[in-house]
Amino acid sequence: MDLIWIILYAVILLGALLGAVTYAILFERKVIGYMQVRPGPNRHGPWGLLQTIADVMKLLMKEDIIPTAADKKVFILAPVIAFVPSFAIFATIAWSENIYGADLNIGVLYFIGISSITTLGVLMGGWSSNNKYSLLGAIRGVAQVISYEIPLVLSIIGVVILVGSLNFRDIVFYQQEIGMWLIIPQFLAFIVYMISAIAELNRSPFDLPEAESELVSGYHTEFSGFRFAFFMLAEYVYAIAISALATTLFLGGWLGPAFLPGIVWFLLKMCLFMFFWFWLRATLPRARVDHLMGFGWKVLIPLALLNIVITAIIKVWMG
Repeated sequence: MDLIWIILYAVILLGALLGAVTYAILFERKVIGYMQVRPGPNRHGPWGLLQTIADVMKLLMKEDIIPTAADKKVFILAPVIAFVPSFAIFATIAWSENIYGADLNIGVLYFIGISSITTLGVLMGGWSSNNKYSLLGAIRGVAQVISYEIPLVLSIIGVVILVGSLNFRDIVFYQQEIGMWLIIPQFLAFIVYMISAIAELNRSPFDLPEAESELVSGYHTEFSGFRFAFFMLAEYVYAIAISALATTLFLGGWLGPAFLPGIVWFLLKMCLFMFFWFWLRATLPRARVDHLMGFGWKVLIPLALLNIVITAIIKVWMG
């Protein structure tokens, strides 16, 4: 019976994620179009609601091309390695007090560990393509993700120190107990988390691994059809996952006034973060590689360490 529930939860979650990604892309196009004073998608369906579905169908019907000189086994495996971890990390997300997957005591550690595997998919995709631009994009991607994963994890440690648990539900219950979202006592950690998350997601202004003006789309240049769709799917699923993690850690998860169910508050907070990612893409130019790496190592990591020290002092002083 437990196995049936696990499979059912996975199937429902996968379907919900596919739908969420489809309309997250539409939402992004509409937001950017509005900010740049243009209509955005408006041809397929009312208000362009079927545009992304049409794009998905187009991708699935495209010819699957594998370059002659590519390492075919690695080339085929790369999109799968990139996508599967992005879906697996949702196993521990608590959507509300009663709706959640695995209630792991090491939920935060699981989330960080599994999400790191996608870096291998990026590296495999760039290396196996036998394309210099793809390889450069993969190298950039690996360097960027590994560098910014350090301040991202360090920013989370402050929350873990305060709560005393790695369990997502415990983190939300702690915020309920103290009557305050952790964005207030952990504001410095929140700033570090947000900047690091943008770099982890490879989104503007930190979209250097797939810089079209320099690398002709970078590590996935040679991928077409459904294999390219897997990379894009992984990117948007991670955007949703990072938003869900930020909601849990800093904005009280499902907590909110009683006139709406907890899961609705959770999804609204997630949408706020998603809007922020889209807003940045519409407004900021791409950063330079040396500036990006220097900012991560010289600014964000020291700030994250400072936050850990301050949090530890406050924790000892309080109790």
